[in-house]
Amino acid sequence: MNILITRPLIDSEDLMGKLFSLGHKIVHIPTLKISASNANPVDAKKYDAFIFTSANAIRNLKLDNQDTNKICFCVGSITEKIVRLKGYNNTISAGGTVNALKNIILNSDQIDKKKSIAYFCGDHISSNLDKELKNEGFQVDKIINYTSEKITDLNEENNKIIKNHPPDIIFIYSQRSAESFTEIVKKYCRASKETCHVRCQSYPFYKATFKTVDKSARQQGRYPKSGYACRVCHRCSCASLYYS
Repeated sequence: MNILITRPLIDSEDLMGKLFSLGHKIVHIPTLKISASNANPVDAKKYDAFIFTSANAIRNLKLDNQDTNKICFCVGSITEKIVRLKGYNNTISAGGTVNALKNIILNSDQIDKKKSIAYFCGDHISSNLDKELKNEGFQVDKIINYTSEKITDLNEENNKIIKNHPPDIIFIYSQRSAESFTEIVKKYCRASKETCHVRCQSYPFYKATFKTVDKSARQQGRYPKSGYACRVCHRCSCASLYYS
């Protein structure tokens, strides 16, 4: 199979290696550029716990008075692994979704509503975890320590690869990368009747790649009965989406 990976290389190398070893052809075209923000270093003494919903948040962490015993709530095992590589040993991992992470924090016996929490994240996030926790009475500061810029242009080499070897499977990992991906498709690709499987990490990314179709349009038979159609050609014949 021809497989397109849209994640930045630092997050994709392991997966690309595994897929290549299985005999697949891998194309790597990142749809986001990740950069550190201009935020000043955070005084770690002000907080009793940290929240990380992305590996990029820990990679771009800038602290004064660092304390590696700080409680670290991580969205999933990969983020937790990177947090531990930074020297933190008191980590708690959710099942890979922000909702699961929120429930873990709400039910944790290591943190209570009198404690202060720093939530490190990017400038574009798919959920308002800080607001949801504040609504539950927690003291949370959202600290934007990295930015994500859409990459919506293909260089000549990648454009040629896509045209000559259309991907059978495309991996998408965030709502913003899904939006960037659809812009690339609109620019460079023609709608096809052939099926391309787009694997999305979660349901919000699925919705970002497909558009919700109104009920009247479905009743007229103009769109798939599932209620979702491709954002590019408005048909269901050009793509099938999976999410996990």
